[in-house]
Amino acid sequence: MEISKVFIVGGGLMGCGIAQVCAQSGIQVIINDVEQKALNRGMENIAWSVGKLIEKGKLSEDKNSILGRIQTATDFSRANEVDLAIEAVFERLDLKQKIFKKLDEVCRPDAYLASNSSAIPTTELAAVTNRPEKVLGLHFFSPVPMMQVVEVIKGMNTSEETMQTGVEFVKKLGKESVRVESDVPGFLLNRINLVGYVEAIRLLEQGVGTVEEIDTGVKLGFGRKMGPFETGDMVGLDVSFNGLSAIYEESQDIRYYPPQLLRRKVKAGQLGRKTGHGWYVYSKKKIS
Repeated sequence: MEISKVFIVGGGLMGCGIAQVCAQSGIQVIINDVEQKALNRGMENIAWSVGKLIEKGKLSEDKNSILGRIQTATDFSRANEVDLAIEAVFERLDLKQKIFKKLDEVCRPDAYLASNSSAIPTTELAAVTNRPEKVLGLHFFSPVPMMQVVEVIKGMNTSEETMQTGVEFVKKLGKESVRVESDVPGFLLNRINLVGYVEAIRLLEQGVGTVEEIDTGVKLGFGRKMGPFETGDMVGLDVSFNGLSAIYEESQDIRYYPPQLLRRKVKAGQLGRKTGHGWYVYSKKKIS
């Protein structure tokens, strides 16, 4: 089945980013969130982002045409219109399973269900539905309009036809897919990336380097556009914390246990760019 209409649960940074790239690719989108205020804010951010891409010559279509493909909803009733529903809420298994149960009830029997989870196994979400063969992971990276890779994750019961549909959908968005054939917590890329993030935080805790020095070294030494702390602030410290916790709880691998400094910052509400304070302070100068 070709994906021509998508329902996205979650009007935050990731959900709106996925909606934007869908609309830019000619796909009709419905973004769902419990609060209309969050949806309005999300649409404002999408409009700003699309406008910037047009200014830079990266999009040839006019803004109104792109935004016209995006609609909003505060309930799930319109999920029965779509070919694919994508859950993009924060990393909490019970909430995600509740959403998947609801989507399974409302969506057409031939529709696919996907999760943007960065850590929770796809199989655990598929298990609460009556269509586990049509459930897959589609893990986008932040910021979605700029990052070119999407992990396509196979649960224990995900069919090859569903995987191929996911790969073709990613291709239609103008992105590259990486197939994840084993449904391990954290999948492929986060298993690699989060180990380095944890080690960077531990080196900071030990006074081996400052936030700025570590970020600068990683960028210049490894050719990355952003250092681990800059990336952590963009993604959200709470998002990283929840992802690490989910991986650790299932794997019991100490490499993924959230460091004390990360736990403290999350409890203090220092979550990164979205709160104005994370590893860096965005209203003033950077901190170490």
